Amino acid sequence: MSKTATLTIDHLGARGDGVAKTDAGPVFVPYTLPGETVTAIADGKQAALLSVKTSSSERIEPVCVHFETCGGCSLQHMGEDAYRAWKTALLTQALAARGLDTSVIQSARFCEPYSRRRAVFSAIATEKGVLLGFQQASSNHVVDITECHVITPEIDAARPVLKELLATFLPAGKTVHVTVNQTRSGLDIAVDGNIAPEDERKRAAADAVRALGFARLTVNGEIILAPKRPLVAFGEVTVSPPPGAFLQAVPAMEEQMAELVTSHMAKAKRVADLYAGCGTFALRLAKNSTVHAVEGDGPALAALDRAFRDNSDKRLKPVTVERRDLARRPLTVQELKPYDGIVFDPPRAGAESQVTEIAASTVRHVAAISCNPETLARDLAILIQAGFTLKSVTPVDQFIWTPHLEAVALLERKVGKKRHWSDM
Repeated sequence: MSKTATLTIDHLGARGDGVAKTDAGPVFVPYTLPGETVTAIADGKQAALLSVKTSSSERIEPVCVHFETCGGCSLQHMGEDAYRAWKTALLTQALAARGLDTSVIQSARFCEPYSRRRAVFSAIATEKGVLLGFQQASSNHVVDITECHVITPEIDAARPVLKELLATFLPAGKTVHVTVNQTRSGLDIAVDGNIAPEDERKRAAADAVRALGFARLTVNGEIILAPKRPLVAFGEVTVSPPPGAFLQAVPAMEEQMAELVTSHMAKAKRVADLYAGCGTFALRLAKNSTVHAVEGDGPALAALDRAFRDNSDKRLKPVTVERRDLARRPLTVQELKPYDGIVFDPPRAGAESQVTEIAASTVRHVAAISCNPETLARDLAILIQAGFTLKSVTPVDQFIWTPHLEAVALLERKVGKKRHWSDM
């Protein structure tokens, strides 16, 4: 049963909510800060903020009019220094919980506002027109945004014409997801949802794509029109990603992560890039190393392979590709024998099965990229128990004002140090 309560916030939880300690256990209150006294409507462990009675000195005015409603940012009310310290502490706490050396954590890299080149909007056609924005937290309601301080100015400025495009084919009352990737050729639009536009609406959408200058429009994987081939650059290599492709959110942060990885692999002659995507790391590594790229997504892997072949003038080392679900069928110890370097960038669940095989292999250099500090710490612990040394872990914040954090961990193993982690 919901009830109004006065709560004192003790600390921030891992998702950025303020945590109040009560006799019944912790209560999580969004948009609050440590030390604040607040009034909230509590329902079990969750509460909705009503008012702040005593403010933290770290509280600031949010920059966006949609903060607390659009379901995107959760920490715009927190001063920059406090935010950055808390964000780094997410990684420190995750490593410490596994007994790992936190002294190797490097200074965090932080992105700037207006830098995210990839956005996944929600959209719905109504009697008053198309609503385009994000879904309110714990709700299906689409908040029709008028500004966004996270996405690039190019994507933000395109919102009105995106609505024009969507109005040509969206049926009323059905919410769809609209992935917008900013590419060198223009905006690449991928719409996914329970819709099936008729041919007449597809023709109208194609006319709008042409008139409004978009690079490509796909609906549920079907290309409606692609006047321009979408192109992104991974270092010196140009890639045409598939519709709705996963790209690192902020190009400047991608460059810094890639520099960490390629420097660590400088002496590796043969590298396996696992969860390779469209080639973010593989195509950069190919400047100095022979690379085997493994990825479960067929279109992403095909884009990587095509980019390697199309960029023969870049004098890349050989790049081979393999489509494989690494969570179900990781590369085995035997299959890892040819490689002296491994790079892996898995989903949030991490790469426990694959890491177990790496731990038992003879691989000497490993670079682990992760968007989940907890699963990263778990995977690192397996490698360290098998004889690897954790050289550095660099936090990379390319998800500004959210609790999400990327990190790049670099490990080495000396000759003769291989041990199976399960024997420890």
